Parts: sequence; structure tokens; C-alpha cells
Amino acid sequence: MSSGPGYLQLRDKALVQVVVGVLVNASNEVLVARRHAHLHQGGLLEFPGGKLEDGEDRFAGLQREFQEELGMQINAAFPLRQITHHYEDKSVQLDVWSITDYAGEPQGLEGQPVYWLPVAELEASDFPAANKAIVDDLTLPNRLAITPDCETWPELKSCLEVYLKQGITLIQLRQKNVPQKQYQSWYREARRYCEPSGVRVMYSHEQMPDTEREALDGIHCTASILRGLRGRPVASQQLFAASCHGLQELQLAEALGANYATLSPVRATKNYAPEQLLDWRGFADLRSKVSLPVYALGGLSVDDSQQARQAGAQGIAGIRLFLTED
Repeated sequence: MSSGPGYLQLRDKALVQVVVGVLVNASNEVLVARRHAHLHQGGLLEFPGGKLEDGEDRFAGLQREFQEELGMQINAAFPLRQITHHYEDKSVQLDVWSITDYAGEPQGLEGQPVYWLPVAELEASDFPAANKAIVDDLTLPNRLAITPDCETWPELKSCLEVYLKQGITLIQLRQKNVPQKQYQSWYREARRYCEPSGVRVMYSHEQMPDTEREALDGIHCTASILRGLRGRPVASQQLFAASCHGLQELQLAEALGANYATLSPVRATKNYAPEQLLDWRGFADLRSKVSLPVYALGGLSVDDSQQARQAGAQGIAGIRLFLTED
């Protein structure tokens, strides 16, 4: 397993080095444990893991901790997030991994209660403050809908209706071929339409908005806009995402604090030559080199969800992928 591009830059001997595993089962429940009352942040929930030993490989440390604490075997995992957090009494560096292949049922071998909690019921306040970013990552959906180019607002609204009927909760409003003022108007209408259903709409355009950014659910940058950024373009409570096609762009999205990225093309599409295709092996290789959630994009079907998960993807994304009511 790769150490990830940000690992050596973040590693600091003054910090307590902790490896953490995020394990979600087929019922969309995540494995958590409750910290013993006498420990730091005692009584709160935590994602399983523990301190790395001196010179220990990160993935090996994750495997050891799950075996020692839970009696589980970890076969495959991908870097999810690296978090540095400063408490009043100590500073920690969490190296968070998303587990994609495991064996065994969890047991609290050190006397700690363990639970499978529905992801939808997670509350950041139930965890140590350093875990908030992990909860945010987990609550990202496993489906990202990207709107096709539409000629009129009613046409676009009909697409949104289909997404909402399917339970889609994250939509990238793409619409590359409309003028910016028209796009901004459509974005406001789309957000008003989707907000009552708890659906977030990502602003996506060749020209980033100069005003009213605080009114956006988030911004999805094209690769060209991403390369011109010098900092995170929206506030921490808003989503920031980017379209990526290779390692350099993924690393830049990670360095700028993106909440997630899309990586394409996984499979054949009309917009890419065959030599540009990643396939699942190429996707997994690039995904393993960065620590942020990544959606697979390009020529996919809804049947690819499980394979995407095994390749380390947060989920699948597509322009016409979810435009069916069946």
C-alpha cells in the first residue's frame, strides 16, 4: 500500500501517530467502538485503530490493530483522510483508511463495546473532535449524479425529478453550454427545488462565481480551474470537489482540502480515446496514492457499484447513469 503524497509532509514526531480504519458493511452500517471512560476522550465513540509502533508500515499497523482489538483480518484498504488535530492536552495525527476487504466478526477483545451503527445516524458530537472529518466523509453518498446538457429549465427540472425519485442526495449541476448568468439562475432554481428533500447541488461551471459563494451548497471545479486555484474556494461548511484525470490533479485536490474528487475515464466513453482509459486497476492504483474520497466516473453502469467499492471508490458518478426511473 502506498504511503500517499501528503504522508511524509504531515508526519511529525510531536504528534501522537494513530492509524484508523473505517469499515462499512453491506447494510451501510459502520463499525465503531466506545472508548473506556478512563482514557483520553473517554466515553465517546471512535473508529477502531490505535497508535503506530516506531517505524511501522501504516497498512501493517492497521492490520495489527484490528487483529489485536477486534479479532478481524484486514485484507485490503485505501487511504481515506489524514487529519491533524490539537486538543488542549495533546495533539494527534489520524491516518484514516477505508477498508474494502475483511474477514471475521468484530469482538471487543480489550473489553470495549463495539457496534454497527447506520451511517445515516452518525453524529459528529458523539466522537472526539478529530473525527468530524471522518463523519463528513462517511455521510457523502455512494451515488453522484451529474446533469446532462439541457436546452431549457423544464428539461433540467425533469432530470432533477428523476434523481429525487431515486433518492439521489448529491447533484453536480454541470450545464457547460449555457451562459454564466443563465447558469446562475438555473442553479438558484435547482437549489430551491432540491433543498426541501435534503439534496445538495454542486455549482459547476467554467467560470467560478465572484459573488454569492456563501449561498452555494458547494463548488465542483473543472480540472483547468483546479490547476489555477491557490486555496480552497469555499468555506469549510461547504463542499469543494474537483474533476481529475490523473495523479497530479488528485494530489492538487488533496492539497487544497477537497471534500471529494471524481476520477475518469474508468471505461470507454465517446469523449476519450482508448489509450486514456484507466480501467479498474488503473483507478485503484491512482486512488491508493491520495487520501480523499474519489468517485469513479466514465462509462459506468449501476451494476458497477460493488466493483467501484473494491477499487477504493467512494461511489459511482455519471451524467446519464441515473436518468431512469426503474
